[in-house]
Amino acid sequence: MRVAAIQFAYDNDEGVQARLQRALSVVAQQRGADLVVLPELWSVGAYRTSAWTARAETLAGPTVTALAQVASQIGAVVHAGSIIERDESGALHNTAVLLGPDGSLLATYRKIHRFAAGGREGELLEPGTEVAMIHLPLRDGSSIRTGLSTCYDLRFPELYRLQVQRGAELFIVPASWPTPRADAWEVLMRARALENQCALIGVNAAGVDGKTAMAGRSAIIDAWGRPLAELGQAEDVLDYELNIGDVHQAREALPVLRDRVL
Repeated sequence: MRVAAIQFAYDNDEGVQARLQRALSVVAQQRGADLVVLPELWSVGAYRTSAWTARAETLAGPTVTALAQVASQIGAVVHAGSIIERDESGALHNTAVLLGPDGSLLATYRKIHRFAAGGREGELLEPGTEVAMIHLPLRDGSSIRTGLSTCYDLRFPELYRLQVQRGAELFIVPASWPTPRADAWEVLMRARALENQCALIGVNAAGVDGKTAMAGRSAIIDAWGRPLAELGQAEDVLDYELNIGDVHQAREALPVLRDRVL
């Protein structure tokens, strides 16, 4: 599968509509990819919590609608990163959205673990309650059993073990992970891939959001926990051909999951 991981950069002087148009332009350039992935909360600002309520939208709102149109134009699955979703009751969620190559809504994932250490996710957002799994469709008609998670979830290995118990071969993790904890981002991505013998696509933001510098370092990790491809800290696109067959080869060579006792 060809992956296009968009390490999208924040710009404090950029309006919401201008940012959306810029993102749509970058996604539209990824024709030929099976999967395009954006970072967490790129459209609203992961660290501009004071703006979340005003910038919240439904799944039928402008961000998802516009990305769905581009997904159908390029014929790719588009992981929209995440939005601040306002649900039917008015509650807010950090919600990842996966769109099909025809623009349809394939899956959503409401972030289960809210970052409260110096942040306001725990105060402003309701937690998700569902583990999200999807058969990710590819151009050749096959599919990959994929687990969805977001940023801070990486610190909670139980979520990924549940996903692999449900058949996950691949994890997709959009994030807005800050520079001061960049090393943790890299270590945790590799650990979640290694301990579950899954491939992992980690797509982080770049630039500066408010006063917070983003770490970048988006990466594609194999089932041995090794980076196959990675970016630096600047805005960029990681274009990589990922062979999911390598996951099954790793599991056959070292059957860790089969040998589990607890």
